[in-house]
Amino acid sequence: MISAQARQLGQLMCDTTYDVLWRPAAGWVRDRSPGSSLVCRVGSGQATYHRFDPQHKQHLITYGVRMVEAKYRPTTAQGWLSSREIRERAYFGGQLSPLNLLAHTCCHEFAHLLQQSAGQRFRGSVHNRHFYGILDELHESGGAEATRQALADRAAETGLALSDAAFELPDPVVERSHWEVGEAVAFSSGAREVHGSILRVNRKTCTVKATGRTRTVRYRVPIQMLRKLN
Repeated sequence: MISAQARQLGQLMCDTTYDVLWRPAAGWVRDRSPGSSLVCRVGSGQATYHRFDPQHKQHLITYGVRMVEAKYRPTTAQGWLSSREIRERAYFGGQLSPLNLLAHTCCHEFAHLLQQSAGQRFRGSVHNRHFYGILDELHESGGAEATRQALADRAAETGLALSDAAFELPDPVVERSHWEVGEAVAFSSGAREVHGSILRVNRKTCTVKATGRTRTVRYRVPIQMLRKLN
C-alpha cells in the first residue's frame, strides 16, 4: 500500500474516532474537565499516541501513517500491542486483519483519552488495570464494533481497500533471518522515532543501540516493529 492511501485511511480513522467515539463521550469528559476538546491528526512516522495538554485542555490523538502501513501486513502487524490485545483479550473474536487492527487502534487511543479524563493514568503505569477496564468496556458495549463498521463503510465509500480477512502469522524463525547485526533500523518508542543499529538478533527481538543524542541507550525491540533504513 502506498503512503497516500495510508494517509487517507489515517484520516478516516481520525474522522471515525471523532464521530463515533468522541461525540457520545464529550459530555462526560467535559463534566470532569470543562472546555476539553479533541484534535485527531495523521503523523508522518510510526508513532501513534494520545497526549493531553492541561493548559489548553486539549486531547491530541495521532495516528502514524507508517503504523497504518504496518498493520496491513502480518509480518509487520504482529509486533504491535494492538495485535496482542486482540488475540489475548479476544477482541473482534481474536482475529487479526487490517480492518480489525485499525478499528482497535482507534479504540486503544480513545481509551487513553477516557483514562486520562478519569484521572487513572499515572507516570510509569499507563497500560494499567484501569486502562484495560475502559478498553474492555468499549468492546463489550458495542463501541468498538460501531467503530469497526463505520471505518469499513467509510473506506468502501472512498474506494480504499480495507480487508477484514484474517491474517496468517509468519514463522518467527523466518522473520529472524531477515535481520543482521550492524543493520541500520528505526522503530517507534512512545511518540518518538528512534534510529539505531542492531547489536544482537534474539529469538523474538533485536537488541538495538540508538544513534544520535541517545546513542548510549540500548533497546530490546520486537522484530516486527523494526524498519530498515536505507
